[in-house]
Amino acid sequence: MPVRVTESSTPSQVSGTNSGDTSPPACTLLSVGQFYLQTFSGTQNVSSLQKEEAWRVNVRIQGCDLEYGYLCGTMEALNVPMADTPVVTFWEGEIVDTKNYTFYTGKWEASPEDDKRHWTKFPSFSPLLSQVEVDGGKSLDLSNYPYIFMRWKEQYFVNVGTDCGLTIAGFYYVCFSCSDGSISGFYYDPNSRFLYFFMSISEA
Repeated sequence: MPVRVTESSTPSQVSGTNSGDTSPPACTLLSVGQFYLQTFSGTQNVSSLQKEEAWRVNVRIQGCDLEYGYLCGTMEALNVPMADTPVVTFWEGEIVDTKNYTFYTGKWEASPEDDKRHWTKFPSFSPLLSQVEVDGGKSLDLSNYPYIFMRWKEQYFVNVGTDCGLTIAGFYYVCFSCSDGSISGFYYDPNSRFLYFFMSISEA
């Protein structure tokens, strides 16, 4: 979700070989008929040098194209300090399918080291790390892996202006569990020092 604008700045602290079919597993999240317009609810924990906060969040999936590893939706934060109304943003996502996208971001000021540091926060990523260090995970077959990894990048504010005191310069590293339908994510923003965001949501 949006991050407070701060003056200081550094990053915040979301198997086998490829056999040809690199599509993510056909679990609930990516079953097009079920995933489209699906809503997830939960909390986002925000930690800084000053204090810790918990924001309630709702995420709504509005589009999904597995062929191109693309999805999009909205994210709503319900109790953001300094905001008089829930803050809604539109985001676009990349599904790490090793065909369209790998574990290395290659943009948004995220280096391979930033990527590895954030992906390794997910225990489910550990079995993949050694191969990701070799080629970004291009040779991995994730078609039957019980987790789906993504990046979500907020594109614009839907219901507030850019002068609202928040920024959406960063993006989320996201992991979806096919077994229980939960989503967790870690936020990275190279312009926000000493901020840590963790998001945990499940099907509403």
